[in-house]
Amino acid sequence: MKIDFKIKKPNKKQGKKLKIPQLKSPKGIKFVSNLLSVILIFFIIASIYTAFTREEKPSQQISISELAQDIKQEKVKDIIIEGNNIKILLVDGTSKETKKENEIALTQTLVNYGVDLKALSNLKIEVKNESGLWYWILNLSPFILPILFILFFVWMLSRQVKGAGAQAFNFGQSRARITDPKDTKQRITFEDVAGAREAKEELREIVDFLKNPKKFLDIGAQIPKGVLLMGAPGTGKTLLARAVAGEAQVPFFSISGSEFVEMFVGVGASRVRDLFKMAKQSAPSIIFVDEIDAVGRVRGTGVGGGNDEREQTLNQILVEMDGFEQNEKVIIMAASNRPDVLDPALLRPGRFDRRVVIDLPDRDDREAILGIHIRKKQLAEDVNMRIIAERTPGFSGADIYSLVNEAAILAAREDRKKIAQFDFVRSIEKVMLGPERKSHLLIKREKKITAYHEAGHALVASVLEHADPVHKVSIISRGHAAGYTLHLPIEEKRLRSKKDFLDDLAVSLGGYVTEKLIFDDITTGSSNDLQVASAVARDMVTKYGMSDKLGSVAFEEEVGIMMRGNKVVSEKEYSEKITAEIDGEVIALMKDAHDRAEKTVKTHMKLLEQIASKLIEEETIERDEFEKILILNGIKPKKEEPIIPDVSAVS
Repeated sequence: MKIDFKIKKPNKKQGKKLKIPQLKSPKGIKFVSNLLSVILIFFIIASIYTAFTREEKPSQQISISELAQDIKQEKVKDIIIEGNNIKILLVDGTSKETKKENEIALTQTLVNYGVDLKALSNLKIEVKNESGLWYWILNLSPFILPILFILFFVWMLSRQVKGAGAQAFNFGQSRARITDPKDTKQRITFEDVAGAREAKEELREIVDFLKNPKKFLDIGAQIPKGVLLMGAPGTGKTLLARAVAGEAQVPFFSISGSEFVEMFVGVGASRVRDLFKMAKQSAPSIIFVDEIDAVGRVRGTGVGGGNDEREQTLNQILVEMDGFEQNEKVIIMAASNRPDVLDPALLRPGRFDRRVVIDLPDRDDREAILGIHIRKKQLAEDVNMRIIAERTPGFSGADIYSLVNEAAILAAREDRKKIAQFDFVRSIEKVMLGPERKSHLLIKREKKITAYHEAGHALVASVLEHADPVHKVSIISRGHAAGYTLHLPIEEKRLRSKKDFLDDLAVSLGGYVTEKLIFDDITTGSSNDLQVASAVARDMVTKYGMSDKLGSVAFEEEVGIMMRGNKVVSEKEYSEKITAEIDGEVIALMKDAHDRAEKTVKTHMKLLEQIASKLIEEETIERDEFEKILILNGIKPKKEEPIIPDVSAVS
């Protein structure tokens, strides 16, 4: 199965964003949580109060004369006097209560009742004075605690109402994140952005204008009001925008296009007004809108259910951009990887009239990007960034960051302190195909089929003139692939010829043809090869005009309702007869590629057997060893240094 690692523009589809009802919002949840907390606190306070004020088991009430009789009979152990109340603890553990006369000592009263002073001296008499802070707290708590609880409950409710009111007033305010130019930790300059030389040159004028606007205004020049950064995902559009703000040392207001749109009418436009107001107050400054196609799509199509709120937001952006004055010194930057779907009003002169295309990095740029990402990494002595850059064409800046991070993880997993070259090589294959599936063991027959399949790819690629030279062949499973063949073209190409495509088709079918010739059967391992080859053949016919029969005509391939510019396309733009002819041309190209691959394999059957036997024995053949096999069989290897990889794999 042949996997072609070319960067293609993703087909983004915008969908309606589900809005969460207000009752389930964090504010509503917080209110309910606070209410439950208040109720819980109330029950805790009530429990504590009950514990302190609970009534003890009632004691028996007696008279003073009865107390005197008990003392005479030596039944009394202790006497506790609290004001006029007397608590009597008897020897048997029971308690009794009585009251004494006012302003008369208890001992005098008992003596009057005939109690001997000697008997009184044997008793423990304790006098407790009811005074102090704790006395007043216990007595006043039944009145104070309910009042405090009511006041606390009212305060919590008023706080929630205030928060809801503040939320209502802040609903239309901008949610942009502001980067202060004085924040050195978050500041990014052009030195932190490798590659994209042409893009940085274009943006240096913006930096110069923000630093020295008088130089431009005095001569009558007007710097572009809007800058649109276009490029594939991961190429560094947001990073470049932050670098412009860092170089100019101005406030940086960043926001996503989807953050403007809400389910309430007018909120998006209000946020746009508030954002531009803040930027003008902080001028000179930069506004950056990431993924602007979320609100900047073509208006008035009626496709997919119109969103009036999104269109009103876009209208407000257009008005604010058109309202810039020369001395406002506010520049709006935006990023999108789908500039083809943007409204023409956004792209007209006076708005986003400067468009900066950020391409995928070339070999030198990739080496520079690697140098940035390894700044804080510990590297072994054998690491060669030039070789890594040569093996990673088609990688974006984000891919290279992932590559370096995976290499560091591989080294740490093996308890090593430094990252070796071998770690980078393995991480390239991991990013491209996925991790090794060491537990996925092929049975003996499947291993043999996979070995011959990959040998077929490698053989055809080595023999055909315009095919890319083979760098590595392996039957170790990675991701969904049971094996893969790594191709590295001689030079980095921007244009591809028909001969290149024809040889690529033959290489893609090399494994399929080999399975038929060796095993007289076909497996599912060639499914991806056929899909990739068929797609290439169809592009040759419909996009590149490489069909001898149909000639130099491009045919629209989109099916169903779609938007192109301001025109709605609902069907194919060619007849059924042309569709049949396209299918016929695709089949003819595939058949020709099949025949060429079959002829090549039959002619070099001995070489095929040697490559397959080596794979079965060692599972992986590197470039140097593979070239030795080619030389022994009379085939001259392609000696030029490889640059761009291509991978064929069996799933």
